Amino acid sequence: MSDLKERLNATVAYLQDKIGDNIPEIALVLGSGLGDFGDELRDVITIPYKDIPHFPVSTAPGHKSRLIIGNIGGKRVVCMQGRFHYYEGYSLQEVVYPIQTFKMLHINNLVLTNAAGCTNEAWNVGDLMLITDHLKLQMGSPLRGENPDFLGPRFFDMGNTYDSDLRSLTLNIAKKQGLTLREGVYAYSTGPNFETPAEVRAYRMLGADAVGMSTVPEAIVASHMGLRTVGISCMTNMAAGIGDSKLDQDEVIVAGKKVKPQFTALLTSLIAEWK
Repeated sequence: MSDLKERLNATVAYLQDKIGDNIPEIALVLGSGLGDFGDELRDVITIPYKDIPHFPVSTAPGHKSRLIIGNIGGKRVVCMQGRFHYYEGYSLQEVVYPIQTFKMLHINNLVLTNAAGCTNEAWNVGDLMLITDHLKLQMGSPLRGENPDFLGPRFFDMGNTYDSDLRSLTLNIAKKQGLTLREGVYAYSTGPNFETPAEVRAYRMLGADAVGMSTVPEAIVASHMGLRTVGISCMTNMAAGIGDSKLDQDEVIVAGKKVKPQFTALLTSLIAEWK
């Protein structure tokens, strides 16, 4: 673990030199098609991932591969315009490295967003879903191996991974904005292939309302480190076997852009009212 700590210290030192004393209060991970939220920030500092020591680089379509630090909703925030996925060839440890970096920067609040396939047949493409819990059926954990004790305990609770108080706040904001915000369970799939109709039926039987290829590894380490976390999914397509359409990556990007006004309004108000 000394190697991880040394790498994190080097990453943090670089970022602190760029950011100065005005450390962000909240970190946001912006999913596929949702990265434009970072362009809403003011007084920004932009840092490409390729310039940050030990940071991976995003290769997924629609991910700009940079940090945006700026002001919105009366707070200083940092946005990841692009995340890392297991399917890109990164290890789970590399996928979660930015979240561990945020903790080392003393950022204790996290918003995880993603594009997801909708498994709930009563919902629609373009719906936003507040994540209440998740399903992870794949083997492997970003915390497999020696525990980084300086970040969190060996064994830890996952009962309030998606903070109940923050979920209540988000729902109240959505209600005031007249936004239909679904609540549901997110199922994690490693990708890069979309799920089969049989897998979607299985996820639905297990209680999943959406399925996607991200978020859960980050949520695991967020719980490990005690970060207050909220998760929001955008239903960018109906999952395989629900309807006759063939799934592709372009519809994910298009659907994300269509929901941008509602998504931006919700996130901005959430940041402003976050305590």
